[in-house]
Amino acid sequence: MFLNTLTPKFYVALTGTSSLISGLILVSTRYINITLSIDFVIQNGISMPNYPRTGGANKIPSSPSLFYHCNLGEIHYCVFLFMTECKVWRNPLNLFRGAEYNRYTWVTGREPLTYYDMNLSAQDHQTFFTCDTDHLRPADAIMQKAWRERNPQARISAAHEALELNECATAYILLAEEEATTIVEAEKLFKQALKAGEGCYRRSQQLQHHGAQYEAQHRRDTNVLVYIKRRLAMCARKLGRTREAVKMMRDLMKEFPLLSMFNIHENLLEALLELQAYADVQAVLAKYDDISLPKSATICYTAALLKARAVSDKFSPEAASRRGLSTAEMNAVEAIHRAVEFNPHVPKYLLEMKSLILPPEHILKRGDSEAIAYAFFHLQHWKRVEGALNLLHCTWEGTFRMIPYPLEKGHLFYPYPICTETADRELLPSFHEVSVYPKKELPFFILFTAGLCSFTAMLALLTHQFPELMGVFAKAVSILCCCSVLVNKEADAGRAELNNSEY
Repeated sequence: MFLNTLTPKFYVALTGTSSLISGLILVSTRYINITLSIDFVIQNGISMPNYPRTGGANKIPSSPSLFYHCNLGEIHYCVFLFMTECKVWRNPLNLFRGAEYNRYTWVTGREPLTYYDMNLSAQDHQTFFTCDTDHLRPADAIMQKAWRERNPQARISAAHEALELNECATAYILLAEEEATTIVEAEKLFKQALKAGEGCYRRSQQLQHHGAQYEAQHRRDTNVLVYIKRRLAMCARKLGRTREAVKMMRDLMKEFPLLSMFNIHENLLEALLELQAYADVQAVLAKYDDISLPKSATICYTAALLKARAVSDKFSPEAASRRGLSTAEMNAVEAIHRAVEFNPHVPKYLLEMKSLILPPEHILKRGDSEAIAYAFFHLQHWKRVEGALNLLHCTWEGTFRMIPYPLEKGHLFYPYPICTETADRELLPSFHEVSVYPKKELPFFILFTAGLCSFTAMLALLTHQFPELMGVFAKAVSILCCCSVLVNKEADAGRAELNNSEY
């Protein structure tokens, strides 16, 4: 009778109230997220380091007072640019196209590099290896066109053509990267490039203050020389001459201390770990693991490995749960939590829960691409330290309980970028399953409220359309509930009598 006496106005009011509540929850959630983003940007606009990027149409100014130049109407646009544009870095440990990437293609038939990744490399080559005065020298003019060519054979042919005219360092670089089929051949070509590059560098160094054109040419020759020496050090590392590689990297960092964009210290860390020179590794970390410098997976996970090395050989989860963690163990666990928060994709590769692929030529900080690049070269170093992977396995998942909700707020680092999945899918080949974090999950309260409102609206609609049928249904449900309560009471009474009789 109660259901039959309800008027249509009641159902309209009920449905409207449910929709209003859902709308208010949605608007408030959206407002809170925007407010958190604006607060973060304003508070960290000065202290956040400026990250280099390659590509991207929208450029955020690198001024420390970036977000204080935005008025209230523009702050949302600044937040949008900050949250949507991902900074792409060149992989410091990128492989050789001819000697490594192409060999993988010959064996498996798969392309390890995406077009987007190779296009970024082409932009890097044009930035580092060309300048405005190239048209004055025939060989450099040919190489300027070669770096823009998409066809690998056309680039290689242009490099040979440039070498017929002159000893061109960039032509040797292109042949070493793309034509050489072994590391030995690549090293030989880089040595020839070094001879030509040093001559160009000395000549431009004498003329660098004679005008803007000479300054640009000297900057280009410096980039070429640093690139050649770095690749020669990587060739020595790949050919087993690790101590020679370490010396070359140290000399290069002393000679050109301002060229941090090449991240040579990450190559040095990997080589020192191969030598098991952990004291030298700690010295490098003390210089580069600074609060004012941009972090990387190599920095964070190497610091965690060194602290884990001190306790991992005797670490036992059962013993730690009984007696608690010691100071050294606590430091190691905190270092692991710090590293996992910076890049949560790495542990699955180190623990071999996910298969590795060849690293791309560009990586996204805190993304799956950076995790692949790190684990590809550093997995052997973690295996070499006894118990390090066991300690990582026991502790890495505890990181996610420390990060406040929503996950974008962060704990020890700036908020996790929301664009990493899209950028990683562009950088990584299609046959690789991209790791995604954080997965977007709505709070339980929002899900419960939305479900309750939807269920109430549906009941109201059905009751309005089929009042008699819904009355019968409500009566049946009430009878069923009463019967279940009575049955439970009788069952409890029967069990009590049985227990008394047995006693």
